[in-house]
Amino acid sequence: MGKPIKRSEHIVQLSKEHHFCLLFCWKIRSGLKNQAEIDRIKNYINYFWKEHLLPHFKEEDVLFRTVNDAFVKKAYDEHHEINETVRLLNSSDAEKASSWALKIADLVDNHVRFEERELFPHLEKAIDEPRLIEIGKQIKQLQPEITEDTFADEFWK
Repeated sequence: MGKPIKRSEHIVQLSKEHHFCLLFCWKIRSGLKNQAEIDRIKNYINYFWKEHLLPHFKEEDVLFRTVNDAFVKKAYDEHHEINETVRLLNSSDAEKASSWALKIADLVDNHVRFEERELFPHLEKAIDEPRLIEIGKQIKQLQPEITEDTFADEFWK
């Protein structure tokens, strides 16, 4: 196992949110593996989308707008693909919903790992400290830090 990634204190809240995103992926996969009813999994995905992912994606307005390059474009594209896949999940029949749910878990998992391993280190080098300080203040104003996932139905168990 590699050493932990050192994150700028000004964007560390985003990394903490990523922890909950990875748990979200694990819960979806566990629920599918344990053959939980797909409607229960869909309810969770929609809860997490509304309560956590959409607010988290506001990082686009604060952090991403500071740099215009291939890394940031990839992050925007991945956000769009996740959004579109949630839409497809919600418009699909039960037969296809499991595939869309798994795809969402894979997309979010891969996206979080891209941001943590590539995008954030890149942005921390590209953005000067005074701007990072301002970004950190804006991130805190956008949403309170996620400290728990309050979804009651533990379908993944």
